[in-house]
Amino acid sequence: MRALTVDEARRRAADLVVRSYQVDFDLTGTGDTFVTTSRIRFGATSDSTWVDVKPDRLLAVELNGVALEVGLLEEGRFPLTGLQAENEVVVTAEQRYSVDGEGLVRSVDAADGRVYTYGMSSLESAPRYFPCFDQPDLKAPYTVTVKCPEDWVVLGNGAATRTGPGEWALAETKPLASYFVTIVAGPYHLIRSEYDGIPLGLACRRSLAEHLDRDAEDLFRTTGQAFDEYHRMFRQRYPFGEYWQVFVPDFNLGAMENPGCVTFADHLVFRSRVTDAERSTRARIVVHEMAHMWFGDLVTMKWWNDMWLNESFAEYMAHRVTEDATDYRDNWTDFAFVRRWWGMQTDQSSSTHPVAPDSLKDARQSLDDFDGISYAKGAAVLKQLAKYLGDDVYLKGVNAHLEAHEYGNADLHEFIGKLTEAGARDLDDWSEQWLRTSGLDTITAERTPGGIVLRRTSPDGSRRPHKLSVRGYDADGSSATVDVMLAGDTVEVALSNEVVVPDADDDTWAKIRLDRTSLANLPAVLPAIADGTTRAVVWNSIRDATAHAELDPRTALELFVTAIRHERSDIAVGSLVRWLEDRVLGGYLPYDEARGPVADALGNKLATVEPGSSLQLATVRGLVATTDDAGLLQAWLDGSRVPEGLRIDADLRWSLVLRLVRLNVFGAAEIDAELARDTSTEGLVHATRCRSALPGGKEAAWTRIMTDPTVGVQELLAAAEGFWHPGQSAITAPYVDRFFTDIPRTAEIRSGMVVALTAVRIAPQYVIEPELLTRAEALVADESVAPSIRRQTANFADNLRKAVAVRRAFG
Repeated sequence: MRALTVDEARRRAADLVVRSYQVDFDLTGTGDTFVTTSRIRFGATSDSTWVDVKPDRLLAVELNGVALEVGLLEEGRFPLTGLQAENEVVVTAEQRYSVDGEGLVRSVDAADGRVYTYGMSSLESAPRYFPCFDQPDLKAPYTVTVKCPEDWVVLGNGAATRTGPGEWALAETKPLASYFVTIVAGPYHLIRSEYDGIPLGLACRRSLAEHLDRDAEDLFRTTGQAFDEYHRMFRQRYPFGEYWQVFVPDFNLGAMENPGCVTFADHLVFRSRVTDAERSTRARIVVHEMAHMWFGDLVTMKWWNDMWLNESFAEYMAHRVTEDATDYRDNWTDFAFVRRWWGMQTDQSSSTHPVAPDSLKDARQSLDDFDGISYAKGAAVLKQLAKYLGDDVYLKGVNAHLEAHEYGNADLHEFIGKLTEAGARDLDDWSEQWLRTSGLDTITAERTPGGIVLRRTSPDGSRRPHKLSVRGYDADGSSATVDVMLAGDTVEVALSNEVVVPDADDDTWAKIRLDRTSLANLPAVLPAIADGTTRAVVWNSIRDATAHAELDPRTALELFVTAIRHERSDIAVGSLVRWLEDRVLGGYLPYDEARGPVADALGNKLATVEPGSSLQLATVRGLVATTDDAGLLQAWLDGSRVPEGLRIDADLRWSLVLRLVRLNVFGAAEIDAELARDTSTEGLVHATRCRSALPGGKEAAWTRIMTDPTVGVQELLAAAEGFWHPGQSAITAPYVDRFFTDIPRTAEIRSGMVVALTAVRIAPQYVIEPELLTRAEALVADESVAPSIRRQTANFADNLRKAVAVRRAFG
């Protein structure tokens, strides 16, 4: 189907004013479809337009009382001609439930057979379950009714009222863009509360009820704390009535900011023990979606090139507000270790783009820009902007922007204008340098007789100003700090400590390169650096220098082995182990050579960590993923030799089973036995990952990934995650070439974000062969392949090219 272009959207926005929607859903059927009727009232200044609808079967269209021929539908667009100044179009369609996470998703809980549905409207998905004018700048109030089984409950953007057996009405909303309209319908478990006059609610599958009940107090407390802070910062209170947070199955993202009814992936309802870092991450997701109530929902971008005004702002606020106003700490450390690292890799890939690009991409291509730049880099830029302007000017401009465009739309130019009115200066040049260019500068430290010289180099001739702190450290724990404005190419800093760290507080967006003396002293000094964010800055420098063949990966591995024994942050342990698994073990270094030292270091650390601590759990997970001690893993499964304080719960058991499968100790029978023990939907997903890891399970997994349109999102991604492993290179070798021939066809059976997510996970990332670059480049150049697959294949080629260069440089 055709994707909406920016020119088409602008023309339609100029031609139409949408007055209201009345959308009626009938979910009482027993098959794979349901019926939707949209009654849309709109004004028009032209005589023709179209309405977006992607039905299984179009049943009826009526414009201003006149029935139209349903056969006029073409590529998801139904033409409307002979328009009057005021119009009403009524479209009735039989729509198909979705399994790919977009449209109206239908999921069956493996635990009890209950059926759950929820609507996901983001980017081209809304017309898959209700007819609409699907673009962000045609906002209107919505009134919704739902018919469903009598034992279901219904939630949505407006407050829901049961009007009869199996019949529900949702209150009229404020003006909404189509991409965050939702309904949630099914036998959901509900928990209600209230805070500061705002009705609050939580919901999940009934099989997760006990786990949500256990965490409800924490979730409500975090929500209330964030509302207090947002109300303090913004001059307008939360504007959308009730505030439901619904944890839904088979979600393809972390969450979606539907006003009044935010949806979350239900793996965020923790059924097993998790680390403090994971709880903090959940809190930030909650606070991120709350930020969208103002940036994104109250004021919406005009076109997708300004999605950064939604996502970057929410990402920045999530870390800032969670750190300042909630019970969770170390949020900026997490940002540095996890989110920034994601963004830095994206910004150095062939798919890089400006934070605020020109309006060139259509809606489908824009989907791929929900990436490490729109989130992490944009948040870092906003953090730098707030530091650059000062909070008073920054928040004054933000509030003026919200007030000027409430319930409407705005773009970058209008946002910058309000900041300028608030007292900011020279922001046109600042935004051109930071928001309209791609790539990141490198800030290199060099020793001089008087201290340190910082040198800025840019990949594109940009002159981005960097306001940052430089901190020197010695092994005895002493430190000194100098604040620096790096506006030119160099600046001198009077620090001569054993280790000097530019941008020690992670305030700007740049690659950091330590001087040779600092690198040599890191093993002794890094444990003395108390600040977790500064340690993240150091590790990001090490990881990036390794990726670009500037630092021997064995040196990086030795630093990990030395430093991990002293590392106090579960964030750091989890992030560094993931990096080693994703890039170093079997990538930059041969798997068998590098795995052992990592496992030994984590095993040694496990003997020293506090029993029952979050750090213990993070260390155990890393050890399970890297050890070859099958006897130890089996003993833990059996409940013996378990470290004091460690609980071998359902999710940790599955991690043990997966590792034993990869060690060729467990087979299908052991997976089946574990699934019999854990019959939940989560257990089914874990079992799928384990079966994909079986030497004899590869073909079945591959066929399912590449050809089965009925598999749900979480099972699909689990099958892809379990498939490749550097310890199984001989077994998976026949599938390397098949990736390039088979992956393009997945876009024919799936749509939206899951297409790219699948391509990322099923690419042969551990096959470090230069010859693959030719295959990858040919696929990227093939314009018949879906853009999201070409883009992810280009990113795969980028990583492969780096790994090849590292191996060539260091053997």
